Amino acid sequence: MTVETESASPKTADDLFRLLDSLNIPHKTKTHPPVFTVAESVSLRDEIPGGHTKNLFVKDKKDQFFLLTVEENANVDLKTVHTVIGAASKVSFGKPEKLMEYLGVAPGSVTAFGAINDTDHKVTFVLDKDLMQHEIINCHPLTNEATTSIGRDDLLRFMQATGHSPLVLKVTA
Repeated sequence: MTVETESASPKTADDLFRLLDSLNIPHKTKTHPPVFTVAESVSLRDEIPGGHTKNLFVKDKKDQFFLLTVEENANVDLKTVHTVIGAASKVSFGKPEKLMEYLGVAPGSVTAFGAINDTDHKVTFVLDKDLMQHEIINCHPLTNEATTSIGRDDLLRFMQATGHSPLVLKVTA
């Protein structure tokens, strides 16, 4: 089942939850004060089990965009990761305008769930192999004021339902 959505305005957390429900994907969300960095979110670890994510929205010189979703404490070598993800050149961070245009989120709220807004398939999603060792993956539900927990395999099902085939690769150092 592939979900087609209009690209008029970005989907909201409620839209995301409705999609997950329609796919029979169990999910659990905890609201919290906005967090903009991994360091700010550490206090939530005792309350939210599973793998916590860090997301890097990057592009190559040919304007191919990638979202790298890795475990929160992982290191990604931006000088060499292009060789792993299939980029045409070294990567740099994508501009906030493109982040909003393609994934429907602002910096600080970047998430693999942004695939729901990438209706034109402008972004290649890359899930780090180490992160995918966790049974539960935690991502922002399109806002940094909450964390949504979802099963690893269900995250893959969600991505496929949005028309994306994420790459599961070892992108961390």
